[in-house]
Amino acid sequence: MAYIYGLVIVALLFAALHYFTELNKSQKFFIGIILLVIILGAVAYNKYNQTQREKMLKTIIKYEQGKTVTCNGVDVNSSIYSLSVGTYTFIGKENTPHYAEMISAATCE
Repeated sequence: MAYIYGLVIVALLFAALHYFTELNKSQKFFIGIILLVIILGAVAYNKYNQTQREKMLKTIIKYEQGKTVTCNGVDVNSSIYSLSVGTYTFIGKENTPHYAEMISAATCE
């Protein structure tokens, strides 16, 4: 739905450029290209963040299923680490070699 709102706003911007400015065609074209690059950059950034979040959530699901995940070369499982849901960080449990060690779930494979 957000993309539809974005397209409507862009259409209104182009209409304002076309009807309410005294710019020549090459200046309007240049402004249009700049707007297009900004919008495509925002869409690409959004897609990248979405894929990173999905990857992290798949890691969390594997961890919650009792499987071992690898984060920065360290094997993480529920017997050694606990999960902080608010920050999606694995924290080493007491009486383990990894006590108080914090590993972000975003670094896991």
